[in-house]
Amino acid sequence: MVTCPEGHRSAAADYCDVCGAPIGAPPATVAAPRCPACGAPSGGRFCEACGHDSALPAPSPPEPPARQDDSKVADSAAVRPPTVTWIATVTADRAFYDRVLAREGPDSDRVEFPAYYPPRRITLHGSEILIGKRSVSQGLHPDIDLGIAPADAGVSRAHALLHLTPTGLTVTDLGSTNGTSLNGGDDLIPPEQPVALRSGDRVHVGAWTTITLTVEPA
Repeated sequence: MVTCPEGHRSAAADYCDVCGAPIGAPPATVAAPRCPACGAPSGGRFCEACGHDSALPAPSPPEPPARQDDSKVADSAAVRPPTVTWIATVTADRAFYDRVLAREGPDSDRVEFPAYYPPRRITLHGSEILIGKRSVSQGLHPDIDLGIAPADAGVSRAHALLHLTPTGLTVTDLGSTNGTSLNGGDDLIPPEQPVALRSGDRVHVGAWTTITLTVEPA
């Protein structure tokens, strides 16, 4: 006879004859050992899956391979200059017009300052940007067309050329009638010779037109 957890005497050794309570705990389940190298169940010294000897230390996990593509991208980004966009803002410049009148520049006697000329903002594209006036007969289609009304009569058909490179911007006067000046100065730049520009520089053409060049993040 055995005694169940409730204190009853029972002839059966597994469940109490009186209350049915289980007598004794079931044997604990022992987990099968696993290989420290691959994790597969292993009952002997040598793993049947990978052959690892359990008497030896577990192997260190492999290091992840170096991401060469990322390092190449980082290196190229470190040496590549940031991409920027050049913007040309065209305005009617009263101060420039007054200077032209004061020195009695070409066409000053017949060119009037426009009553209304809203600023024009032009994004520069390509490597060569022509400044001038459109002419169907001459096949001229300037990127910065100053022939749009009210047109500056002092601007030549092919007046100047902006040359854009990955490292900077230059302006070249193309032998225009009235010349090209910079940043409020009265001295004209030499024709057919590129002059380097920086962000914020002002290019004066014609009798009252000023083109301000600035860079912005792309």
